[in-house]
Amino acid sequence: MTATHPIHSSTTDAGAPTSADRVRQVVVAASAVFAVIGSFVGSGAAGGTPIQEAAGGALSADSTLIAPAGPAFSIWSVIYLGLIAYAVWQFLPRQAAAPRQRRLGYPVAVTLILNAAWILSVQAGLLALSVVVIVLLLAALLVTFVLVVRTRRRGQGVIESIVLDGTIGLYLGWVCVATAANVTAALQAGGFDGFGAPAEGWGIAIVIVAALAGIALAAYGRGRLAPAASLAWGLAWLAVSRTTGELLSAPVATTAWIAAAAVVVATVVIRITAVAGDRRRA
Repeated sequence: MTATHPIHSSTTDAGAPTSADRVRQVVVAASAVFAVIGSFVGSGAAGGTPIQEAAGGALSADSTLIAPAGPAFSIWSVIYLGLIAYAVWQFLPRQAAAPRQRRLGYPVAVTLILNAAWILSVQAGLLALSVVVIVLLLAALLVTFVLVVRTRRRGQGVIESIVLDGTIGLYLGWVCVATAANVTAALQAGGFDGFGAPAEGWGIAIVIVAALAGIALAAYGRGRLAPAASLAWGLAWLAVSRTTGELLSAPVATTAWIAAAAVVVATVVIRITAVAGDRRRA
C-alpha cells in the first residue's frame, strides 16, 4: 500500500479568509471544547462514573482479555492536549484560509464530536451504542488520516507536524486499540461465546489484527511514528494487564508484547526506507 504524493501548495498561497473559513474555525474550536468536557465527565471528576467503572465495569482493565491496564488511558491527556493545540493553532492568520485546513477542519471536528458521543454513551450504560459510535469514530479518523497524509507538504513546519499530523496519528493509533477493547467488551457482555473457540484464541487473534492494522497504517503513512507509538503503547499495556491484573493470560500477553514490537520495528523500517528513497530521488 502506498500513499498518494503530498501536495506542494504552501499555507502562504491561501487567499483572504472567507466567512466559511471563520465558521469552520469556530466549529473546530467548539467541537474541541465539547470533547474536552466529555473527557472531564468521563474521568469522573464532574461527579460522573469513570469510564472504567461505567456500563457495569464492562470496560475495566480486567473485564476482557483485550482490556489494557488503567495507566494506558493516560495517553488521552496527550491526545487532548494536541487537539486543543490544533484548535487554537488553526485560528492563526496563516491557517485561516490554508487549503489544508479547509480540507481537514470538518473531518477533525467530526472525530471530536464522536469522541464526546462515545463517552456519553458509555456513561449512559449503552454499551451496544458505544460500539457503533467508536466504529464511526475509527472510520472518521481513518478518513482524516488519509487526508493528513495526502495533504502533507514538503518543508512543512515543525509545529504543524506536531499539532496536526502527530496528534491525528496518536489519536488514530489509540482508537484502534480502544475499538478492539470496546467491541470485545460488548460481545462478552452480550453473551457471545466465541462459537465455542477458546477465549485466549480469540484474544490472540484480535491482538494480531491490531498489529496488522498498525503495520498497514505505517505502510500507507510511509513510516509515520505517531500511530505506531500509540498503538504499541496500547498493546504494551494490554500485555501488562494480562500479567499483573486479575484476568491473567500468558499467551495473550506474549502475543501483545510481540505485536507491539512488530508495529514499532515495521514502522521504523518503512520510515528509513521511505526517507532513503526520497533522498535518492532528490
